[in-house]
Amino acid sequence: MPTAKSKFKILLAEDDTTLGVMYRVKLENDGYEVTLVENGSDALKQATENKFDLVMLDIIMPQLDGFSVLKALKENAQTKKIPVIMLTNLGTEEDKVKGVKLGAADYLIKSSLTPEQVSETINKLLS
Repeated sequence: MPTAKSKFKILLAEDDTTLGVMYRVKLENDGYEVTLVENGSDALKQATENKFDLVMLDIIMPQLDGFSVLKALKENAQTKKIPVIMLTNLGTEEDKVKGVKLGAADYLIKSSLTPEQVSETINKLLS
């Protein structure tokens, strides 16, 4: 039986294939529809061409970094209202402040959270 959140579509930008697949599988098991991309350019293209309820961005990625993607999404009338979670290992206060200033709804440090905790954060944000 599909859950209420099965209608939610998440764009996940993660250049580490193993991590990307791990998060995708966890989120799909939780009932979300997940599109996984491995670089910032693809993330921006997907976000502008498709409708997503949430975007999750790694920061260090090929082509465009997560901050650049976040800035572009927030400057685009079509995508500026989509909540964006930064999901990264860059944990400095400076990086967190930059993410929030650019419009991130949340800033999560991969190394200090389990996929379950990440999923709980997404659930709260989308409910």
